[in-house]
Amino acid sequence: MLNIKEIRNNPDFFIQNLKKRNLDNSEKLIKEILDLDKEYREFLEKKEKLLSSRNQISKELGQNKNDQAKFNELSKKVSDIKKQVQELDDQSSNSFEKLNNILMSIPNIPDENIPVGKDETENLFIKDYGKIVSKKNIKPHDEIAENLNIIDFETAVKISGSRFVILKDSLAKLERALISFMLDVHTQENGYKEYSVPVIVNEDAMYGTGQLPKFREDQFQLNNNQWLIPTSEVSLTNMISNSIIDYEKLPLRFVAATQCFRAEAGAAGKDTKGMIRQHQFAKVELVSIIQPEFRLNELDRMVSCAELILQKLDLPYRIMLLSSGDMGFSAEKTFDLEVWLPSQNKYREISSCSSCGTFQAARMKARYKSVDGKNNLVATLNGSGLAVGRTIVALLENYLNEDGSVSIPSALTPYMNGLTKL
Repeated sequence: MLNIKEIRNNPDFFIQNLKKRNLDNSEKLIKEILDLDKEYREFLEKKEKLLSSRNQISKELGQNKNDQAKFNELSKKVSDIKKQVQELDDQSSNSFEKLNNILMSIPNIPDENIPVGKDETENLFIKDYGKIVSKKNIKPHDEIAENLNIIDFETAVKISGSRFVILKDSLAKLERALISFMLDVHTQENGYKEYSVPVIVNEDAMYGTGQLPKFREDQFQLNNNQWLIPTSEVSLTNMISNSIIDYEKLPLRFVAATQCFRAEAGAAGKDTKGMIRQHQFAKVELVSIIQPEFRLNELDRMVSCAELILQKLDLPYRIMLLSSGDMGFSAEKTFDLEVWLPSQNKYREISSCSSCGTFQAARMKARYKSVDGKNNLVATLNGSGLAVGRTIVALLENYLNEDGSVSIPSALTPYMNGLTKL
């Protein structure tokens, strides 16, 4: 959440930077914020003056106990002030709620060193890795798996509806192997601590990381005001909500493998066939909590950790720095790792690593005690390490053999009980 004091001190900065996030009404938004802020503070000021008057009158009441007329007059004044204070409380609460709702709906300010653009067409290429092998008439991943009888969309539709899948036999084993492999690399080589976290969270947690209120329709809500997580970033990051962390304990680096759930799985007609966009999918998530001044170095580190998985699997990929118009709501800077999919003849996102600065921490009230003893907001970062379903897609297509079988990368064979092919 953006800082109201900073907006108050430099409104033009926020107007210009929110325009970079495609908020063409940023001037109107900032004016509305400042008007509500002024109104709220005026209510508080009036309330303070009334409370001060009441305290003074209360003292006079004690001095006029024997003067009934004076006592009654002062008592009436106290009663009138009480009513006025209650009215001001209601008015200030209303102003604060309106102000907070607007602030909660505004995205993070982009880092000054990212490309300014409307959408993904203005993302910046950083680098690529691996050799793309040209394969003629390559089948898409879903056909490859169906020919091997290791995937079942039809039964998944019968029991759950569209955008669900059942993995069978060796493909189910491959999913489990990938999760174990990714967790081992991140915990043993990349320095993350593994957690097993809830996939059901409360509304505060969803607000804390920025899924609510803006993206309410994209989420799965349960009937008890709880939510299915769209990513374990929600659970992992909220572990430090409403807390103060000792300076020497930072950075904190968490990793978890969970099922994730998204009600909005892409535009109608886009990637509706296959495993690219599912309502339920497995993902290994990385989260870092760190002092703000170190956050961008930590982002580079996180990207390299996600890269290591792709390198060990020998999958071709590229890295893109997202433009201001393509970043997620809470992000200030984002790198996408995109894996090569032969059937589509293009790269597709398999990991998104983002620095959120103090944006989420302000929403969650997550702080650390600095060396000078002050309580400051932490910086939060998150990234996929990796999306498991899309990794399966990439393996099926990049490791397809002429006979229709699919080779297993050598890094995964210890996790597949020695199996070398699907």
